[in-house]
Amino acid sequence: MYDLNDLVEMKKPHPCGTNRWKIIRMGADIKIQCTECGHIVMMPRREFDRKLKKILVKAEK
Repeated sequence: MYDLNDLVEMKKPHPCGTNRWKIIRMGADIKIQCTECGHIVMMPRREFDRKLKKILVKAEK
């Protein structure tokens, strides 16, 4: 479904105004980084699955 370094769109935008996030760590928890301001958020995979809207760009392998 989604993988490391994918650009994703979440349901709610970040306070800086953008809605694009890059997945920078995967495991039981997923760490995402805002593409606009660089803020990093870590959340459980289950919560990430609920908040994910769509995958914008798949990372090249």
